[in-house]
Amino acid sequence: MGAALALLTTTGATGAGRGAPSEPPLRLVAASGSVTLERTEDDPFVFLDLGVHAVAGATPFEIRVSRRSYADPIVAIQYVRGATRTRRLPDGLLDDFAGLPGFLHVTLTDRAGEVVAERDQLFCPNSFDPARARPDAPSVSPFPQYCGNNPFTLGAVWGIQAGWSVPTAGQSGTVVRLAEGHYTARVTVAKPYRDLFSIPETELNIQVTVTTADGPALRGPATAGPRRTSGTRPVPRLSRPTGPATVPAGPRPDLIPLPAWGIGVTDGDFGTPGAGDRQYLAFNANVWNAGPSPLTVDGFRRPGQDLMDAYQYFYDDQGRQVGYAPTGTLEWDRRDGHHHWHFADFASYHLLDESRHEVVRSQKEAFCLAPTDPIDLTVRNANWKPFNTDLHTACGEETSLSIREVLDVGHGDTYLQYLPGQAFDVTDLPNGTYYIRVIANPDQRLYESTTHNNASLRQVILGGTPAERTVDVPPYHLVDAP
Repeated sequence: MGAALALLTTTGATGAGRGAPSEPPLRLVAASGSVTLERTEDDPFVFLDLGVHAVAGATPFEIRVSRRSYADPIVAIQYVRGATRTRRLPDGLLDDFAGLPGFLHVTLTDRAGEVVAERDQLFCPNSFDPARARPDAPSVSPFPQYCGNNPFTLGAVWGIQAGWSVPTAGQSGTVVRLAEGHYTARVTVAKPYRDLFSIPETELNIQVTVTTADGPALRGPATAGPRRTSGTRPVPRLSRPTGPATVPAGPRPDLIPLPAWGIGVTDGDFGTPGAGDRQYLAFNANVWNAGPSPLTVDGFRRPGQDLMDAYQYFYDDQGRQVGYAPTGTLEWDRRDGHHHWHFADFASYHLLDESRHEVVRSQKEAFCLAPTDPIDLTVRNANWKPFNTDLHTACGEETSLSIREVLDVGHGDTYLQYLPGQAFDVTDLPNGTYYIRVIANPDQRLYESTTHNNASLRQVILGGTPAERTVDVPPYHLVDAP
């Protein structure tokens, strides 16, 4: 059990208040008394999905997690709906936004009763597979479908609708090395969490059979969050705007670039001729929308061309469309790994020297807008479930007549810059201190509420030799995410 769990206290009851049903606010339920897990000869690890679910009681189980800045600690607030109040969870409980650490304790024993594995398991209350656990439960859950894993997340909402269940294996990805055979899994909620959330002390005993599969074994959940895909969503055929363009004075999106992360040096062995002799500084970049309005861009194809005219739409406080304006173009990207429509000039990437002068610029200049990462779901008008709205993302097909690309409030769009031309060629640069600068809306084609926060800097220190470069990435305030 981690040190953070020792900080948990039992202050404050979490029930639904006076007169509330005796049903606990959260409990564990096993889908079956036995499960079969697969492994392979080459991969002796199995994904520990034991069919265990967490079920919410008479009121939703909801926690909102946030930090004021990257220099501030993460704070978790529980929303107790039945009592119409909130309470702050113990400081130090969380150091990221992935979920509740050490929530479950799993012990695996063999047929002789010997312990063969023991794990503390992270629990993300959000799930891609929530379901009603009783017929009188609300028909819709408002909560997001996954917990964020971006190191620069600012705010998250975790929740289970009243009377709904979510699988506890979810996105935790717990794997265990097990030989083929029969085992017993004992699953409990860690005592500090039982005390904190008034969860009944229940031990689930599940019989586990481990078999060896002929092909690749399933090693985890199908996905841990949205992925940028092509050709998987219906493409709306929209009417081209008519009438005069109007940019109202009401709500607009606010595009903010996160500091770069996932930074490393790699050679240029990407199948690009001549690139294998070079050294590249690769990185991840994200631009997110702090709202209070979604960024909605429609594209309409020019006849016979691989080019679309792009229009940005504007909405009032009630979500009604109140205006539009031309905002550049979208182009069909036929390169391997893309094959979808890209909006031009959404972001730009630059490598600066210690004096903040540009030394290398990324050639990445066009983007398929998609809400890949929840960055702050506590901001005004944040859309907790961006794929369950009419303002959905569609990167389109080569034959598309029109598309709609949306970056919803509270979400960001992550791109990995690792290809030659997109990553920075540092082969001939001297060792020293540099900065990765990410600029949102560089040509200001998009209309925002402000452009004063459209650039971010992340310090990197290059070392080594031209043939074998190294990079050191200092923490960004409290975020240690190289």
